[in-house]
Amino acid sequence: MAIIDADNAVLGRLASIVAKRLLNGEEIIIVNAEKAVIVGNKSFIIEKYKERRNIGSVRKGPHYPRMPDRILRRTVKGMLPIKKSHGKEAYRRLKVYMGVPKELKSREFEVLEDAKNNKLEGFITLKDLSIQLGAKLR
Repeated sequence: MAIIDADNAVLGRLASIVAKRLLNGEEIIIVNAEKAVIVGNKSFIIEKYKERRNIGSVRKGPHYPRMPDRILRRTVKGMLPIKKSHGKEAYRRLKVYMGVPKELKSREFEVLEDAKNNKLEGFITLKDLSIQLGAKLR
């Protein structure tokens, strides 16, 4: 079981690496989901996510999340063959948390160097995006 720290990791790169490892049979826990970043123009990213949330209906969907852990989880889901049985099983092996749960505080976290964000500006964290989408975070 791998515990990955999403702090300052680029969302898409993190999700693609995690999806590949899930398909190889690994069980993965991601902590600090709200600290993952999306690189690009802030206003464009916020607008794009707001448009996605407005598609469809409450009853039929598609249901697009506004909480950071759910956004990260859905991003990984989009990179898995979810309609096939091995894709569903891989998705069940993924757990995503905001912050660090008490039972994982003493454990060592893995930092994915390939997914690290090197930019000083031109990105938005999932926490900031979630607040813009209307999530009530502490």
